[in-house]
Amino acid sequence: MIKEITSQTEWEEFLSGCEEKTFLHSWNWGEFLKAMGNKIWRFGIYEDNSLLAVCLASVVRAKRGTFLLVEHGPVLKSKIQSPKSKILKEFLEYLKEIGKKEKAGFIRVCPIWERTEDNEKVFKELGFRNAPIHVRPEVSWLLDIDKPEEELLRDMRKTTRYLIRQAGDNADIEIAKSNNQADVGIFNEIYQATGGRANFVPFSFNYLKNEFQSFLNDGQALLFFGRYKKKLTAGAMIIFWQDSAFYHQGASLREYAKVPVSYLLQWEAIKEAKARGLKYYSFWGIAPDDSPGHPWRGLTLFKQGFGGGRREYVRTQDYIISLRYWLNYIVERIRKTKRGF
Repeated sequence: MIKEITSQTEWEEFLSGCEEKTFLHSWNWGEFLKAMGNKIWRFGIYEDNSLLAVCLASVVRAKRGTFLLVEHGPVLKSKIQSPKSKILKEFLEYLKEIGKKEKAGFIRVCPIWERTEDNEKVFKELGFRNAPIHVRPEVSWLLDIDKPEEELLRDMRKTTRYLIRQAGDNADIEIAKSNNQADVGIFNEIYQATGGRANFVPFSFNYLKNEFQSFLNDGQALLFFGRYKKKLTAGAMIIFWQDSAFYHQGASLREYAKVPVSYLLQWEAIKEAKARGLKYYSFWGIAPDDSPGHPWRGLTLFKQGFGGGRREYVRTQDYIISLRYWLNYIVERIRKTKRGF
């Protein structure tokens, strides 16, 4: 049985017992989507009054078409007995009804399921197809921080460890933390300058402001600023949710690339996550192994230097509701080619 979930406590307590999850399915991400003016649905599948899986969906209305979006979901109970195919089919039928009412051309799912042949088969057999682009990371880099600092440093790449220590000994480098909403504007200044250099389309100031505020209400967000000789050169927005910290938004100025501010900033963020008793630090998206010329290759090497391992999820999936889907498909294929992905 599927029904709407209106209790934040029920939603978050269920997710606390799930292994495969990110903050993109948290209650506060739903609040962020609403703050951005998006219509959302939170619902779950129950069996004998026991919650088996949850799904957060939103409607996206763009010039290229309207579609339903499920980001890093649906999330299933760990060691679930019911077949994944059965649960996904129930969600799909429910989403199709919503999609028709919202005049959506398709349903897009960014799965949080490990990329295995069996998991890919579940989507394929239900009629999904690989999306022309990805909306959320399909490959991420995760660091287990449930160990002493000395061990974390030892497991890093030698160069990364050296640059962290070098930056820590440099009196001209300072790292600061902020939970002040007004400081999002400061972060935005260098963030917008980073987009072109790092080959990504930056989110708007309004997007950053609403994201920060949505998680700040529960003490789940911090801004980190790195300065060199009092000049702001790097920044990051870190989301702390359940057992993990997420390096979701980052920025740095090209002219200070040789000054190791970003290395010390990440180390301070990791230490903050440890101080909060968290188990994992997610560096978020990285380039896939089979794309040596990927625009994120340099950023990927930076993230991997801190130690950890990759997580690969089933590729973004589209379920076609109407022929309007193909206009969106063509537009996104062109955009992907232009961006070099």
